Amino acid sequence: MTKPHALFATISVPGHFFPAVNLSIKLAAKGFVVTVATLDRGSSSLPDLFAAAAASACSQGLDIRFQVLKDAMHLRAAQSRSNSDIVCSMLHHAFAPMEELLQKLLREEPPVSVLIADTFNTWPSTMAKKYDLLHVSFWTQPALLLALHHHRDLLISHGHFASPDQNRKDTAIRYIPGIPEIEPHELPPIYQSKDASSVAHQFAFKCFDELRGADFVLANTVEELEAEVIAALRRVMPFYAIGPIFPDGFTGGISGSIATVKDCSHWLDTMPAASVLYVSFGSVVRVSERDLREMAHGVLNSKVNFLWVLLPDTAPLPDGFVAASEGRGMVVPWCNQKEVLLHPAVGGFLTHCGWNSTLESVWCGVPMLCFPLAYDQPLNCKLVSKDLKIGIRLGGSGEVNRDEVCDKIEKLMGGEVGAEVRMEMEKAQKAARSAVASNGSSSKNMDRFIDHLLKHLSEKNIRGSSNSVI
Repeated sequence: MTKPHALFATISVPGHFFPAVNLSIKLAAKGFVVTVATLDRGSSSLPDLFAAAAASACSQGLDIRFQVLKDAMHLRAAQSRSNSDIVCSMLHHAFAPMEELLQKLLREEPPVSVLIADTFNTWPSTMAKKYDLLHVSFWTQPALLLALHHHRDLLISHGHFASPDQNRKDTAIRYIPGIPEIEPHELPPIYQSKDASSVAHQFAFKCFDELRGADFVLANTVEELEAEVIAALRRVMPFYAIGPIFPDGFTGGISGSIATVKDCSHWLDTMPAASVLYVSFGSVVRVSERDLREMAHGVLNSKVNFLWVLLPDTAPLPDGFVAASEGRGMVVPWCNQKEVLLHPAVGGFLTHCGWNSTLESVWCGVPMLCFPLAYDQPLNCKLVSKDLKIGIRLGGSGEVNRDEVCDKIEKLMGGEVGAEVRMEMEKAQKAARSAVASNGSSSKNMDRFIDHLLKHLSEKNIRGSSNSVI
């Protein structure tokens, strides 16, 4: 039997790229040929990451091919470092290079029959219909956010979004199916804007309009952690929760490296169990100098041990910080986050609440101190701190002060509040690990998805054979 061939269109941003590669490995292990493609954003690490992914797939005997698509307009937009330029390029120019690749793959053996695309693309359903492919939308964020996007018409009609100042509601949101309550400040930034006509809004709305045409929606989330909202989504779309999507062994497979990776294990080995606060705010959004200063003083005043990832192009720590923390702190340009979170010395994670970091923290059972910066992060913070109670909300950009930082670090790392959070985290960790076990919810959902996908492909082939006979 010919293997099904899937073109997997991802985005070269860590929170999207790594789950896509790890999912591709899982699909290839199930008997698929997978071509992973992304637009070149001028990242010097992207070729190395693709090479590492290819080597990992090859070592497992899997048929995964990798394509970095060169598009002059998108590359110029990426090199401008302007988010609006990049979004505009993805909105208007991304279709052509991906279509060119698809046309080439349709002439190969086996030809592509399935298009898997990150939800944050503006063309997948259009392309799938044009070439008679099955369309799988890959959602890399929590189901909570997808439900909000799906029901943006309700946000508009109730005055919580795109309303004039005098009509905008500041009351809690209690009308989204599957979501008991959301406060307005917990909405993603795109829904806190007064103007819904920006290029970012056009891009997002086009992506979610395309999502409505998907034959399947795969999500990097865990059914037991978002049961109510997932049940509501299943009533309106073919939704499969298959997360957390990590490589087998978790610390193996493909992991991000955007700077020199520092081996922190020897230093962590010298620290008592659960005594170290790990601090990292991801690789995309930068913390302001003001917030970084307040955070640094809060960490110093708390007296806890810490490991802080500070990217080379980030605002500097205050003068004297390193000297004042000598013996109990370590500052590095980058590290293997998964290995750090698994280390027994780590007892807390001060994080931006990116979804990948959130899932990794849950998997490792490390309670979180949430400092959301952008995108899905305010909503992820709500899920972590209010719904699952596996972390504490610190605040958002421009809100934090050193006294609050110190106080909440001390609460997280010890005392009654910290004990309660750790107890809830143990439950979440057990749910996440059980989900991907052989009989767990995510494993079953993955098998169910593949069965349904193969059935659809078989029915298409039968119809095609019947038509050719006629």
